[in-house]
Amino acid sequence: MADIALLTDLIEPEARSLGFALVRVKMIGGKSDPTLQVMAERPDTRQLTIDDCAALSHRISDLFDDKDPIEEAYRLEVSSPGIDRPLTRLADYADWAGHEARVKLVDPIDGRKILTGDIVGTSGDSVTIDVRGHQPMTVAFAAIQDAKLTITDRLLAATAPLSTDGADEEEFDDDNDDHGASDETPAEELN
Repeated sequence: MADIALLTDLIEPEARSLGFALVRVKMIGGKSDPTLQVMAERPDTRQLTIDDCAALSHRISDLFDDKDPIEEAYRLEVSSPGIDRPLTRLADYADWAGHEARVKLVDPIDGRKILTGDIVGTSGDSVTIDVRGHQPMTVAFAAIQDAKLTITDRLLAATAPLSTDGADEEEFDDDNDDHGASDETPAEELN
């Protein structure tokens, strides 16, 4: 099994040298398809471009070719955290206050192991979640096993892409309009 703390220690300086903040390093996929998942972001935009991902992937690959910190064969996956990003650092809860999250606790607190609601914020080493259908609950950051943002309209508006360059666009040329003619056979004629 890969030592995630060691991998993080190796990867973090590479990410930082490119101006990125490391969000998460995790082995996923089990024995049949081990994948080293590395999530990073630009601190100013909270996103990475495809070129950013490629640059970090090359840096990690070159470093791991030299250091060889993972004994078994694996795939390397480098990405931005995405919209429903994992909340892995205490600062994430402060940064995303006001947004909904799903928080899984190490052990139940007040009979609840999963807290779903809006992030209120942080205080010291604790996180407060306004639990939907309940009340605000404050838990130690160390008591959180896993957490991620929940996709909402509010979150979508807050995480609009930096650029839509390269997105597929259909072009319509009115000069060559064949007035509804189609090369495809209508579905009712196929029966």
